[in-house]
Amino acid sequence: MGTGGGAPSSSSSASSGWSGFWSSALRSKRLVSPAEKAAAESNGRGLSRRLGVLDLVLLGIGASIGAGIFVVTGTVARDAGPGVTISFILAGASCVVNALCYAELASRFPAVVGGAYLYTYTAFNEITAFLVFAQLMLDYHIGAASIARSLASYVVSILELFPVLKDNIPDWIGHGQNIGEVLSINVLAPILLILLTLILCWGVGESSAVNAFMTVTKIVIVIVVVLVGAFEVDVSNWSPFAPNGIKSIFTGATVVFFAYVGFDAVANSAEESKRPQRDLPIGIIGSLLVCIALYIGVCLVITGMVPYMYLGEDAPLAEAFTSKGLKFVSVLISIGAIAGLTTTLLVGLYVQSRLYLGLGRDGLLPSIFARVNSKRHTPIHSQVWVGCVASVLAGLLNVTMLSHILSVGTLTGYSVVSACVVVLRWKDRTNSQLSISAKQEGVICLVAIAACGFATGLLFRYDASPIFMILAILVAVGASAALLIRQAYSDAPGFSCPGVPLLPCLCIFFNIFLFAQLHHEAWVRFVVLSLVTVGVYAIYGQYHADPNAADTIMYHRAPEDEAQ
Repeated sequence: MGTGGGAPSSSSSASSGWSGFWSSALRSKRLVSPAEKAAAESNGRGLSRRLGVLDLVLLGIGASIGAGIFVVTGTVARDAGPGVTISFILAGASCVVNALCYAELASRFPAVVGGAYLYTYTAFNEITAFLVFAQLMLDYHIGAASIARSLASYVVSILELFPVLKDNIPDWIGHGQNIGEVLSINVLAPILLILLTLILCWGVGESSAVNAFMTVTKIVIVIVVVLVGAFEVDVSNWSPFAPNGIKSIFTGATVVFFAYVGFDAVANSAEESKRPQRDLPIGIIGSLLVCIALYIGVCLVITGMVPYMYLGEDAPLAEAFTSKGLKFVSVLISIGAIAGLTTTLLVGLYVQSRLYLGLGRDGLLPSIFARVNSKRHTPIHSQVWVGCVASVLAGLLNVTMLSHILSVGTLTGYSVVSACVVVLRWKDRTNSQLSISAKQEGVICLVAIAACGFATGLLFRYDASPIFMILAILVAVGASAALLIRQAYSDAPGFSCPGVPLLPCLCIFFNIFLFAQLHHEAWVRFVVLSLVTVGVYAIYGQYHADPNAADTIMYHRAPEDEAQ
């Protein structure tokens, strides 16, 4: 009798647990009204609004341009030839469209940290936002460790220019001493990470000043390199312009797309911007346009100085100048690489801490991550945690082995942000609430576009018949047309992305197309991490999350004289 009575009880318990999980997972954060934002900002605690529009532009440039501008331009040019310039233009144009989506949402949410995670939480639901956070954060953690090791290696290379130190610095100090395939000891990388973490804990104004100095240094060096190289250009090297055909240019565009990644960092500074609704869109788009101009300049110079087939693999730009007898430029390039890596690392650590801050406030992570130092107005606990994780990874592991599973979080974040623009335009109706069926139909269309992008990417990657690619593209066009015709859209309250929903749909399609070009282990990483994230949410997140937590967020205004 006892057994017979226990089975229904157990089944009922499992059913209620499952329904409880979904009721939590499908919660969303409500849009805060302008009046509520103004009331929240009148409080005197929290993050400090000290970043002006120039700080935001330099923040975006600092995050986007690292040492890669001196390397990836040449390595891609070996395959695409002088047409690498078109590759950078195409990739830049794609990023501009993504940036327009980010700019609209940054203007719509000018008072709260969180970036892609926050937008997803509001437009979709809690579990999707947590998944986006996890994919982004793994990219950030591994990326920070990898950049720190590269920075340590460049610093040692500069030190070895002094005769007394040449060949006298052990590998375990800066270049990395491998112990097997996984372990790799590097002492300098964690030290550099600790120094940058201390700067970030000191205050956003101080860290912004360091970023500004290093970014300006980097930009000046790139401009000097372009100007000096311009006098060594032989225009005959630009012919043939696309020696390996148009496909190599498009393939090159899929590779160099990731050279622009970083402009989204500006969106995570929403709570520390003086005039976020005006300045965030300018910072996002302005930083990206500067990066496009710098990349195009370097591409034209490097392909004009040396025939593309003779470009080196490891340091193509430096080798090109050395071959022309301009060794001093090679030293400048090394200094520029150090400045570039430093700013990329600094901004990366900054963004990570703000994301952890957002999740700590919402209860998806322990509340310690939500604490903001009352004196420095920085999330010190989150910042120290981020620095510790990166230091352990950089000091002990050969993280370069994990490079092929990176960029998953970036492409996932960009795609979801584009979808958020479309969904939030539905939610912005003045008098009527969007019906559940209409929203479900719209989400199905967005998923179909993403699926078509992935299918087209796979077909392109494995040289399938163009007919199948055309069919996949036509299905995506049909889904986009359905979104345009069957849904009603209102204007965004601040900066408005043009061409909604077609432009965001184009973003989703191309981003997932790029996702299909990643190493197959990146796809496995996406699935495995998603499953782990759902497990963490089921055990901890669903019980502690509070989607209305942002209603009690405290802000700190900049002093009036600073805000002017």
